[in-house]
Amino acid sequence: MAIFKGSGVAIVTPMNEDFSINFDSFDELIEFHIAGKTDAIIVCGTTGEAPTLTIEEHLEAIRFVVERVRGRIPVVAGTGSNCTASAIATSQGAQERGADAALVVTPYYNKATQNGLIAHFTAIANSVKLPQILYNVPGRTGVSLAPQTIATLVKNVDNIVALKEASGNVGETAMTMHLCDGKLDLYSGNDDIIVPLLSIGGIGVISVLGNMAPTFVHDMVYSYLEGKVEKATQMQLDCMPLFKALFNEVNPIPIKEALNIMGKKAGPPRMPLSVLEPKHKEMLLQAMRDFKY
Repeated sequence: MAIFKGSGVAIVTPMNEDFSINFDSFDELIEFHIAGKTDAIIVCGTTGEAPTLTIEEHLEAIRFVVERVRGRIPVVAGTGSNCTASAIATSQGAQERGADAALVVTPYYNKATQNGLIAHFTAIANSVKLPQILYNVPGRTGVSLAPQTIATLVKNVDNIVALKEASGNVGETAMTMHLCDGKLDLYSGNDDIIVPLLSIGGIGVISVLGNMAPTFVHDMVYSYLEGKVEKATQMQLDCMPLFKALFNEVNPIPIKEALNIMGKKAGPPRMPLSVLEPKHKEMLLQAMRDFKY
């Protein structure tokens, strides 16, 4: 059974002006997503600025989201690290706090071999009972999960069940799906290729755009899954200018600015990220004015 189908939001971690976590705003965002048909909340991922959170903040954010969601939709906890022992500890902490699944990114900076990646992900998965979503994002980490590596993991580790694919390489992803032979749930990690990945067997997205337009992203995915391919395709094309504006600086800088513009109190990003530059803010404002959602 899939962890979720549809639109999972890679939720921002809202900050106060002193860079502490704004839990009041976090609570409001959770309710905004549930009311807006978001199908799962992914907490403490890249968009959630996990690399800047202390382990105490990381686990407290997971606990808070699980507690506030109250089982209404699945909560997936980002638990990856470039240190296998740290990823195991965070995964165990997420399990103890009631997360429904773990999102585990490829270990960044170390540039592990494919055999090293197999050992890394196997050790993490074997340390918990949580279903695992592998996260392939080579543009961030400097290492890519090869299709055969993913297939080996999926076929040999029972709780490795899904992939968040953010390489942008649809051909490689299609080969992954072929090698996994129906044993892998695929989620797009890029909002600009949701429909292309649905067309090769995907069942949803872990979305940045979903932070500000949850109903739109949910409806796009479900339009495709319900056979309304032309409608889903048009929705994909309609959101391309906004997607471009949301990545005119590194994520999550623009999406936090967009939420602030909407009055959602996302606050500033933590250093080393900085606030959106004025010329990029104007591009974002124009894209938000033009987008119908």
